[in-house]
Amino acid sequence: MVVDAGFWPSERSEMGRQIRRHDWSTTVLGPVEQWPTVLRVVLDTVLEAPLPMCILWGEASLQLYNDAHAAAIGDHHPGALGAPVATSWGNNWPDLHHASPLAERNQTCTLRSYRPVDSSLSPGSNVGFDIAISPIRDGQQIVGQLLCLRPSEEEALRRRNAEIKMINDALPVLIGYVDRDERFRFNNSHYESWYGLSPESLYGKSVREVIGEEAYAIREAHIKAALAGQELSFEAYSSHRDGKPRQTQVQYLPRRDDQGEVQGFFVLAQDVTERWEAEQALRELNETLESRVQERTEALAEVYERLLKEMASREQAQEALRQAQKMEAVGQLTGGIAHDFNNMLTGIIGGLDLIQRYNQTGRHAETQRFIDAAVTSANRAAALTHRLLAFARRQPLNLKRVDINALVESMHDLMVRTLGSHILVDAQLQLDLWPAHSDDNQLESALLNLVINARDAMPDGGSLYIATANVMLQQPGEIGDLAPGRYVSLSVLDSGCGMTPKVLAAAFEPFFTTKPIGQGTGLGLSMIYGFARQAGGHVQIRSEPGQGTEVTLYLPAHCDLQTQVVPDAPAEQVPKALQGERVLVVEDDAAVRMLVMDVLDMLGYRALEAAEANAAVAILVSGEPLDLLISDVGLPGMNGRQLADIARQLRPTLRVLFMTGYAEQAASSGFLDKGMDMISKPFTIDLLATRIRAMLAQELE
Repeated sequence: MVVDAGFWPSERSEMGRQIRRHDWSTTVLGPVEQWPTVLRVVLDTVLEAPLPMCILWGEASLQLYNDAHAAAIGDHHPGALGAPVATSWGNNWPDLHHASPLAERNQTCTLRSYRPVDSSLSPGSNVGFDIAISPIRDGQQIVGQLLCLRPSEEEALRRRNAEIKMINDALPVLIGYVDRDERFRFNNSHYESWYGLSPESLYGKSVREVIGEEAYAIREAHIKAALAGQELSFEAYSSHRDGKPRQTQVQYLPRRDDQGEVQGFFVLAQDVTERWEAEQALRELNETLESRVQERTEALAEVYERLLKEMASREQAQEALRQAQKMEAVGQLTGGIAHDFNNMLTGIIGGLDLIQRYNQTGRHAETQRFIDAAVTSANRAAALTHRLLAFARRQPLNLKRVDINALVESMHDLMVRTLGSHILVDAQLQLDLWPAHSDDNQLESALLNLVINARDAMPDGGSLYIATANVMLQQPGEIGDLAPGRYVSLSVLDSGCGMTPKVLAAAFEPFFTTKPIGQGTGLGLSMIYGFARQAGGHVQIRSEPGQGTEVTLYLPAHCDLQTQVVPDAPAEQVPKALQGERVLVVEDDAAVRMLVMDVLDMLGYRALEAAEANAAVAILVSGEPLDLLISDVGLPGMNGRQLADIARQLRPTLRVLFMTGYAEQAASSGFLDKGMDMISKPFTIDLLATRIRAMLAQELE
């Protein structure tokens, strides 16, 4: 083997670099370039070896070693490099020196569990090795020895056992092993603190001896099961050297041999007394808490029962109060109606009585003024009925597109005459006002009522302002309970005396009025409020004493914002029949039926009559030619709307005119189909004639 001295020894290892850089000139070896070939060859092998290896060269046994050996000798490196072996091995050198002659006789010898250095000099290297010593020859001459160190198996086992014992003793658990004869063969140090027995004294003792008869009786069945191969986990009382019983969590883990036979079982026992006592305390606390909760629940139940009784008693009292208030309101309403109707009926009954008496005595010329008075009283009664229905939101509405600006302008002359010359009227109308979805007749009546109220609030004169505007509501609740959307407002503002908070709070109540007796019914604002709410709108009043009053109606805008409605022109004369059209009249009130029949005869129509719906159906089935059906809505049994449905099934093109004094169904939207109309009682002959002629003129598919 040829070695290049210029690059020797190799620096692939740390010791190779240190040997190459070491000053050898003062040793018997001399410079590395002069070292014998056999030394170089052996040293190359040593430097590449993974196990600790050391060359003892020459008679002085100078040390040359590898990285693993440097780690094994600890603090003696690097001082041991090139030094005699006796300086490093200390007290162990005699044994090593005793074995050297064997190596010199060409024999390999082994020293078991030796430490390469004195442990007192190098505490960090207290590791046992098995050392093999072999001779190094140069031809026939022995020039040194080669030491090969291998960790001692006995030492490794001892260290592993020590580590296992340290771990077992560190765990807060009693750990032991019991063989098939129920005797302890292993236990950690906790058995000493628990039972007062050291591991040495406990070894070989039976389980019964160690834990006592009482504890053994509790565990005997578990021990038999574990020796039969069953893993167990249970809690049990255990005696303690301090005399206090302890609660333990115990596990038995069987140990089997290679053939699967149970040789014994491991014991793991943990003191869980604190946890068990805490659980016991928690259970007792829960029981106490449950008892307290039960007591509190029963107490609350009694309180709740008393509260229910008190609420029921209060509700009964409130219901009695509501009933009293209702009866008071009914009494006020009845009294107001009776007062006004009695006045009107006096004019009607008294006038008709005098007319009858004058006719009997031939004084016909004097009857006209009583006829006029009776008609006036009857019209007043009709107006009062309409106001009552409007207040109750039960008056049938003819909802359509209404141009409020045009309606205000058409009423200008009437309002001026009503107000008189001492009150100035100013209209501030929005130019691009949306059309409203409303009843024009009811709106005219509402506006006229507001104008009259304003006039009465300004007896010494003043100013009246009428304004219209488009209103867009973005959020619910901005104005009353109106939903978001488009609305049209109509405001009437006067400069009169205004209202006190008390008067303002009662303004919408029926028959409430501040006017002198005989100058007002107290239904004006009630009617306006009922009309606005029935039309889907709202009314607001703003007023302060001495600051005037502003009343604003909010009505829904019509869906077709571009459409404007022009008020119908009044008819100049009563229209009559053109070709003797045939009309069926259905009315259960004989007086009304007779009146309508006479009017139709006067107008040139051929009329048939029926007092109830079934009789009318018989006429409809008979095939009698008919052009128009006039029916009361509130018929007994089958009502007028149901009769109309049957009539349309029999005669799909038949026109229908409903008469109603009051009917909740008739007041609802969607009551009328195409080719149907409605007239409210009481009505004039002119209005009835005009409505009949208009319906017969319709083109109906």
